[in-house]
Amino acid sequence: MTRNERGDRRAAAPGDEAEAAYLRSPRAIRERCGALYASALEGALDHWAVDEGRLGEVAERVVRVTRAAYPDVRGIPGHSRWRHLSAGGVDRARALEERLDAAAATEDEKLAARFDLVIPSVLLDAGAGDRWRYREASGTTYARSEGIAVASFDLFAAGAFSNDPAGAPLRADAAALEQTTGASLARGFQVDETNPMVGLEGRATLMQRLGHAVRAYAPGAGGAGGEARLGHLGVQLQRAGLANGGTLAASAVLAAVLESLGSIWPGREVSGGVNLGDVWTHSRAGRVPFHKLSQWLTYSLFEPLEWAGLTITGLGELTGLAEYRNGGLFVDGGVLVPKHAGVLRDEHEVSSDVVIEWRALTIALLDRTAHRVRGLLGLSEGELPLAKVLEGGTWRAGRELAAELRPGGGPPLRVRSDGTVF
Repeated sequence: MTRNERGDRRAAAPGDEAEAAYLRSPRAIRERCGALYASALEGALDHWAVDEGRLGEVAERVVRVTRAAYPDVRGIPGHSRWRHLSAGGVDRARALEERLDAAAATEDEKLAARFDLVIPSVLLDAGAGDRWRYREASGTTYARSEGIAVASFDLFAAGAFSNDPAGAPLRADAAALEQTTGASLARGFQVDETNPMVGLEGRATLMQRLGHAVRAYAPGAGGAGGEARLGHLGVQLQRAGLANGGTLAASAVLAAVLESLGSIWPGREVSGGVNLGDVWTHSRAGRVPFHKLSQWLTYSLFEPLEWAGLTITGLGELTGLAEYRNGGLFVDGGVLVPKHAGVLRDEHEVSSDVVIEWRALTIALLDRTAHRVRGLLGLSEGELPLAKVLEGGTWRAGRELAAELRPGGGPPLRVRSDGTVF
């Protein structure tokens, strides 16, 4: 029996439940990552040092790529999966809307369908590796996050996540998700020996677990029709927002994601009988939460909820995303300095202190970079929340810098991934 299995079976102590609730909050992410950042400034970490003197150059690069991508810096959209779903200048959100209109879908059904599309698309969006590509029907080829977005849209549009692909393709329900296999994803993602994708089986397992979570949680249909469907979460959140005067806190959306879908993550850390997900134990600092994919998903759910008439408040409560591009920006930009050769030479487990420190320092540095970017652009935090700095932004600057430094533009750190973290 594993540690996690023992943890699931024992009775949860009140202290464990409080710890679990804390570790699933944005406040815990900032506090635990901030503590590691303070240690780094004191030179107390084993693997990384921080050179804050280089942060100004990084902020200037972020501003430069932001202005190039969004000349009207006041009109930057939030960081979300919907940006990737418009890869190649194709408005796939509009294409989905047109199909829903043609099917005479109600507003609840439209909201549910948007959730049905974007949740699997986000959760499938872990690093694909440098070699993988996706070729859509038009002949255009995409890689990395854009490629996974386009491929997942095509899968969704074809009914791959529906138990009734012929009659009701535009949905993601428990029965179909539970039947996902590595082979079925390989076909959808065009994976073969010449076009390999990292973590394919891990992604398939994640989709299966997503189906189990939907069936177990099964929020009420709320007018969207059917049973055990991902999109019912969207309708449920909309109802909560409407009952609160048309507003919904960003942290409430994250809490709903972690509560309803938290069981999908491979068992790692457990507290109070709760699978903590993207939380890792550092040898000195203890448990450090990140919730990268859950926060990325939360950012991506804001737009469907806004399209449904809600106002999302408290955007600044969520943190940045601890992943390759943001983290790579600070390594390649000289802000994060390896303290020994093995940091960049060796391949590391996600659970290693090297990776935990890298991700934690990235979270802390994203807040500091955002502050500098706002100063350079002359905008307030309300005008340029972190979600827009990320989009403008930090991940784009990280990708650009990686392409300048390494053939293929891979990240500076080699991490052994199962497709469920980054």
